[in-house]
Amino acid sequence: MEVILREDVEKLGSRGEVVKVAPGYARNFLLPKRLAVAATESNKKIVEQERQAHLRKEAKQKGEAEDLAKLMLGTAITIKQKAGEADQLFGSVTTKDIAEALAARHFQIDRRKIQLAEPIKQLGEYTVPVRLHKDVTVDISVLVARDEE
Repeated sequence: MEVILREDVEKLGSRGEVVKVAPGYARNFLLPKRLAVAATESNKKIVEQERQAHLRKEAKQKGEAEDLAKLMLGTAITIKQKAGEADQLFGSVTTKDIAEALAARHFQIDRRKIQLAEPIKQLGEYTVPVRLHKDVTVDISVLVARDEE
């Protein structure tokens, strides 16, 4: 059975492609979840219009992300934490802490966009990537300093 994909489906194809799949896969998975439509001429036109709208929206989001990346370039934030001997932190610095520090500098960034492999548990300076868009990533500098209170 031939279907037109309305969304990117892993290991099958990308949005707007006409693919041949088993009838049961189309009937039981792709069509009910609205991931695809039957490959008719009228549906091809509709999906093409949706794809064009999606491309325009994607280009706008990418442009906005690039502008934000230019503003964030070279941004350095300082987070103060209590630390014990050998510069070991009591607790850790997570993406939530970094997002709050960025919010204090007027950058409203979702914490899920901050690409921190694991929480920071030592004092020091770290470079943390922030993925603003699937094609736009900017590195910020995070300095974890001792809180002297």
